[in-house]
Amino acid sequence: MWSAAESLFARLAEFGPQIALAEGERTLTYAELLGAVAARGRHLRALGTHRVALALDNGIDWVLWDLAALHAGLVCVPVPAFFSAEQQRHVLDSAGIDCLIGNGAPGFANVEANIHRRTVAQPAALHANTCKITYTSGTTGQPKGVCLDLATQLAVAGSLVEASASRDVQRHLCILPLATLLENIAGVYAPLLAGARVELMPMAQIGLTGASGFDLARFLEALQAVQPNSLILLPQLLLALVSAAERKLPVPGSLRFVAVGGGRVSAQLLERADALALPIFEGYGLSECASVVCLNTPEQRRIGSTGKPLGHLQVTLAADGEVLVKGARMLGYLGEPAPQGEWLSTGDLGHFEQGFLVLHGRKKHQFITAYGRNVNPEWVESELVQQLPLAQAWLHGEALPANVAVLVARFPNTPDAQLQAAVDAVNAGLPDYARVHHWLRADAPFSASNELATSNGRLRRAALFTHYQNAIHELMAEGVNA
Repeated sequence: MWSAAESLFARLAEFGPQIALAEGERTLTYAELLGAVAARGRHLRALGTHRVALALDNGIDWVLWDLAALHAGLVCVPVPAFFSAEQQRHVLDSAGIDCLIGNGAPGFANVEANIHRRTVAQPAALHANTCKITYTSGTTGQPKGVCLDLATQLAVAGSLVEASASRDVQRHLCILPLATLLENIAGVYAPLLAGARVELMPMAQIGLTGASGFDLARFLEALQAVQPNSLILLPQLLLALVSAAERKLPVPGSLRFVAVGGGRVSAQLLERADALALPIFEGYGLSECASVVCLNTPEQRRIGSTGKPLGHLQVTLAADGEVLVKGARMLGYLGEPAPQGEWLSTGDLGHFEQGFLVLHGRKKHQFITAYGRNVNPEWVESELVQQLPLAQAWLHGEALPANVAVLVARFPNTPDAQLQAAVDAVNAGLPDYARVHHWLRADAPFSASNELATSNGRLRRAALFTHYQNAIHELMAEGVNA
């Protein structure tokens, strides 16, 4: 495992005098980065550390401690700030963390600035070669720990460097939390392998707070200040960027490669971005494959698809359309046996169009109408939330003769007529079996606080059904919109 780390640090040493990391006025060259990483790695070993949890805001120190754990041969576990306090405790305990870097937690003793220690008598057994455990916030239960080795992470990063090479990315701005595996690998490891400059800012300075707080003015101000060549955005952030550009708000002309992933992206939104000449490239990945699996590139791009498979892996489809991946996979979930066989089942459904993977949605989310039609609700929901009046949407139609959507208005006083117009606009582009036939106004936004969404915004579909089933039953009995 550590030969992969040696290879990584040897590669970084080739860029010695170039600036590697920047956070405001603070910068580190590649040579300075390697020196700081080695010193911190030695310090972690001197403390007797085995498993390190990172609970810091985005910044240079996050990257240095992450790389220091690699240098010291330790297991690193990023702790997302958007997790609830209970979820964070679950991460620390299930992973057997003995060193916490960041804010303290119950049971940990502060030994120096930002470093907290505790004794763990019997830490959970790990899959061999685990160097990072990334936790996925599932829609049910506690987050699951995905055990990864370094070679797989670097294979992904190397493929991403190749995919974006023609755009000569020299400056990347980290927008997503570094505890998110996508930003960790595609936003830090990949740019560093390419000798680029990684720009870092505290999340609040970028305009992101908590699981869903967003300040557009701060976001645009950060982009203007840094003038990055590349970004990684979630669909909602892309919608904000495109909407801002359409309103003639300042968007930097320095952008060369903006990757978008983490959820279904509406083809309509990508077409709007194209009209503005924004360089948007949709991708697809999952933590179990060490992040990115497919990506559109400047040379090979197809709107409505997630791109072609990256060079280090293979993708095929099962008989039922489930996406299977070979060549990049996790070692296993923490506390569970290693997966068997060469092909990893992703749980996602899709099809290929001339080599480009088109996703339909999660296999477990697909519902079957009373007329026997299969519907992937994420497809419809992603189209709905592109409409200005709609902030969130959940579609239900299992065993029903008509589909029902529960809608959250973007603005509380939005008239029903505007919501209906938004639904009509989406329905115009859908087959009848997938259309929104009836809809309800949500009694509150879907959030982690009311347990109708996860901490990072994914819908908790079972909870939504439990919450709204009586209202849906009444609506279907009436057969009219409410």
